[in-house]
Amino acid sequence: MQEVWFRPYIWTDYRLGVLFTLVIPLILLIWAFVQKAEGIQRLLMIYWRIASLLVITIYLMIAEYPVSFISGLIANILIPISLWFWVDLNDEIEYQPSGPLKLIFTSWRWAVSVYCLLGAIAFIPFIGCAFSATAIKSPYCRVWFEAPLLFKDYFHHNSKPGFLGFLGIVCLVIYVLYLSYFVLFKLGKQGRSATPQ
Repeated sequence: MQEVWFRPYIWTDYRLGVLFTLVIPLILLIWAFVQKAEGIQRLLMIYWRIASLLVITIYLMIAEYPVSFISGLIANILIPISLWFWVDLNDEIEYQPSGPLKLIFTSWRWAVSVYCLLGAIAFIPFIGCAFSATAIKSPYCRVWFEAPLLFKDYFHHNSKPGFLGFLGIVCLVIYVLYLSYFVLFKLGKQGRSATPQ
């Protein structure tokens, strides 16, 4: 593939993504369950539901589907919203006694929010890859598929990209239906409370 100057930055972004959106929140979730920190548990469960769009995006990128550029951008926007939207959880976490879990969780929440918002801004110039058959074949767009294809080689060596992309599309449809149901029906009743009224 033709060399593109920003390739190292994209690989760095994927590495940071694994750290900030997978490893650290998984450790925090286990820690929150051990410490019985219910507010942090509930917020992290909401986070995982929203962040699953990042996993879906990886599978769409394995099949080199243009829609993956849109889902990646939306995931980067939704994650910070999901972490700060809930007034009741924000209050519960704020009034929780100070300790290492609260400190590390709060630090991670700020860090991943900044990371995702900067990622969304950086991703905007690549949205054209989703709408142009010529652009998506260019090295400028295809460089985004390199890390997902490496992921495929590690974890789905015998699977075809088209099949994994099909799984990604099915999961994306389910995700969009669930999110639409939540926004159109549940959000009006719940407001900014994570606890159903």
